[in-house]
Amino acid sequence: MALSRIWSAFIIIALLTAAGRFIFEPGQQKIFSNLVTGKSSDTVSSRKVDYNLLPVTVQSQLQSQSQASWGKEKVFKSADDQYTAYRMQSANGVFETTKDAVNLSIGLIGIMALFMGFMAIAERAGGISFLSRIIGPFFSKIFPDVPKNHPSMGHMVMNFSANLLGLDNAATPFGIKAMESLQEINPTKETASNAQVMFLCLHASGLTLIPTVIIADRVALNSANPTSIFIPCMIATFVATLAAMFMVAWRQRIKIFQSVILLWVLGISTVFAALIFYVKTLEADGITLFSTSLSNGLILLIFILIVLGGLYKKIDIFDAFIEGAKGGFETAVKIIPYLVGLLVAISLLRNSGAFEFVLDGIKNLFVILGGDTRIVDGLPTALLKPLSGSGARAMMIDTLKTHGADSFAGNLASIFRGSADTTFYIIAVYFGAVGIKNTRYSVATMLLADLAGIITSIVLAYLFFG
Repeated sequence: MALSRIWSAFIIIALLTAAGRFIFEPGQQKIFSNLVTGKSSDTVSSRKVDYNLLPVTVQSQLQSQSQASWGKEKVFKSADDQYTAYRMQSANGVFETTKDAVNLSIGLIGIMALFMGFMAIAERAGGISFLSRIIGPFFSKIFPDVPKNHPSMGHMVMNFSANLLGLDNAATPFGIKAMESLQEINPTKETASNAQVMFLCLHASGLTLIPTVIIADRVALNSANPTSIFIPCMIATFVATLAAMFMVAWRQRIKIFQSVILLWVLGISTVFAALIFYVKTLEADGITLFSTSLSNGLILLIFILIVLGGLYKKIDIFDAFIEGAKGGFETAVKIIPYLVGLLVAISLLRNSGAFEFVLDGIKNLFVILGGDTRIVDGLPTALLKPLSGSGARAMMIDTLKTHGADSFAGNLASIFRGSADTTFYIIAVYFGAVGIKNTRYSVATMLLADLAGIITSIVLAYLFFG
């Protein structure tokens, strides 16, 4: 029900905002066409500008390149030294977004088939049950409704492990398999169970060891200290995960301060601390090499262990793989309607100007209250991350280009991007895969965990870069 209301609110707010701009704002005669048939590559407005009136930061960018970011606009320098400020459409329109949703699902088919095929081998060979027994003492406390050594525990371990290593392609099929396992013991098939809510909220908090992609983007944008956001990102995402766990535990009346839970949290914290200590000794290239080698090496190790386990148990390995891969294909197709619905609503919200209206309001509030507007310069990344991973990346890159890769706003935007996951995408894919319609308090908890990550990111930005 909560997701239904949010989805409806996105559409209503977007269309009311577009209507208001059409009536009261000059030059918005094509806004409805942009909402429906527009593309993210379309120019929605342009005007000539005087170079001497441009801010110094924009002028310095134009000295070394033909294009620069200027607030909500881009400034382009032509061959005859004329300068044009133009604005691009925020996202694809409704029609293009439906294609994006289908293409996204199609892109998942191969990955889903591969990993769910190997997962089927692991299940027949007893590997998932083995993982369930190892993690059982901890998971039995935070997932009290799940039977002891249930296969879903092993699936959840695989999902969390892939997420920690930044392997989104692997985390998704593992997570969907976990949701399917939990759905088997869900007494009300269209309503999320306690275990499903806890799992998805923990997953959506985006706990990651090394933000490799963010560091790579900062290197590409010539940051002098591209790895400086490593520790803040790790701390912020860890806080978001703990916040999600505590909030769900409170709603489900789970006693969180138990020795088993506290020991596991302490153990994970120790691993994080050790990793921080080691990674701090590496250069930027070394961190990237270490992270990619560790992540991809573990994936290949998992594959070989699963195959060896299947040979040891004398099962028909290829037959098991094919059966699992078929399930991956069916799941990827099943989530298309959910992705279309959510992505279209998000597209309308962004292209209508409602998102910008909220940002402008927050910035004006900061000015009135005498707050630090540098926070607002990095805030678009944080607000867009729950809606769109690619949009948040574009916002972060734009902030780094506009304010500098090592500026306070640039560092803050980088931490924001690494502090949470793409909440609404996760909701659409995971709940859609098992046909859950009533998500209960999942959405509110995920967004509150995102907020915890945002607040922590701001505090850490001041501690490390303020």
